[in-house]
Amino acid sequence: MTRDKKEYRILVIEDNPGDFIIVEDLLTEQILKPVITHVINYNQAFDILSAGTAFDIILLDLSLPDKSGQQLVTDILQVASLCPVIILTGYTDIEFSIRSISQGIMDYLLKDDLTASSLYKSIIYAIERKKSIFELEASEKQYTDLFQLSPQPMFVFDIETYRFTQVNKAAIQLYGYSEAEFLNKSLMDIKQEEDIEYAKVHIKKLDPVDEIYKSTHIHHKKSGELIEVEISSTPIKINNKNYRSVIAIDVTEKKQYEHKIIKAIIKTQEDERYEIGGELHDNVCQILAASQMNLGMLKRSLVPSSMQLFDQCNQNIRLALDEIRNLSHRLAPAFFDDSNLEEAFRRLFNTFNMQDQGFLLHVDPKVLKYPISLDIQLNIYRILQEQLRNIQKYANATLIEVDVIIYNNKLKMRVSDNGIGFNLKTAQRGIGLANMKRRTELFSGKFEIDSSPGNGCVIAIDIPLKEINTPVVVNGGY
Repeated sequence: MTRDKKEYRILVIEDNPGDFIIVEDLLTEQILKPVITHVINYNQAFDILSAGTAFDIILLDLSLPDKSGQQLVTDILQVASLCPVIILTGYTDIEFSIRSISQGIMDYLLKDDLTASSLYKSIIYAIERKKSIFELEASEKQYTDLFQLSPQPMFVFDIETYRFTQVNKAAIQLYGYSEAEFLNKSLMDIKQEEDIEYAKVHIKKLDPVDEIYKSTHIHHKKSGELIEVEISSTPIKINNKNYRSVIAIDVTEKKQYEHKIIKAIIKTQEDERYEIGGELHDNVCQILAASQMNLGMLKRSLVPSSMQLFDQCNQNIRLALDEIRNLSHRLAPAFFDDSNLEEAFRRLFNTFNMQDQGFLLHVDPKVLKYPISLDIQLNIYRILQEQLRNIQKYANATLIEVDVIIYNNKLKMRVSDNGIGFNLKTAQRGIGLANMKRRTELFSGKFEIDSSPGNGCVIAIDIPLKEINTPVVVNGGY
């Protein structure tokens, strides 16, 4: 029989000399050169272990002269916390054995049933199990350290109940809740009321295994202050149960600064558009109109053979006038000067020359009476303009519906079409969608889009008409 050549340092705590000799023989039968240390009571074992002597395994008799039973197990495990312990006893006590193993004992062996093979296997299994436990504990400690010491606010929540199960110091500092208060709350307790139902639906749609989620949302602190946070969420499994680990970075000031810059850029763009639109309408159109009048004066002096060319030139000038007027209206919407939002929307639709599409527009009478700022009106006009361009270019739609209402002091616009639609997960998000979303966010609004192949597309804009201190950005979910 081949014996294990590895050197094992073994502490045998046994007061019966006969039992020790049996254990020693069993060990040497399987292990070539075991390094055995023998003590006969707890105090001797305590002195050796307290001095820092390292062992690979401890074989413990339960009945020692100075200590026995449960107290002996407890004390040995405490003083030898880094070393696996196997109990060797002459007494069969199932309850005690189960309790001992639950405390951390690696195995519970009856002396009468011992064989060289069973003792050796128990020792090897105990050493490997203890090694695995150490690695697991080290990994858990590393995770805990990374979690707790991270400068970024982090928390973990149950995807079924939404309750927080872990929260780090940075999150406690950001939100103002104590750890106990946090762990007594759920994710929905830090969200705005109007976002809760949508968030629940979105979380249930997330893949619980591998879907990484990133977005920007509004949470509120314990003080009631609203903050905008960038969310990065990943699925994790703890004790075979699904959770989500979340990093929530406060970007309120950053977003406010970005919005100021974007507003300045948009204002510059709009000023330039109005200047170009005005030039086209007031100057180029006037030049073409004068040319048309002069051409009419020449008509009487033309010979019949030239009339076809005259009519063609006259028609081209009329087409150019129509195109320039449409372009000038797109660049500088008329409601900015002398018409309301509904009239501006109808003129906008006419400029697209979408004769094959049906167009349904419903504007709540409240919209026309409500003191909506010109900035908001202009931006939802631009959003509709961008979406009509998308529909014209990609959708192959035969019907376009636009609804504009005011509800709960919020301006809501919904643009839908019955076109070919697209897959939101696989479609590339273009500049147009990004611009619509950005324009909505500038006024603390929510921008949502819903589409699927064969089911058209719907965009929904929701802009609060009361002043809000912080911008609200919602992509769905958290």
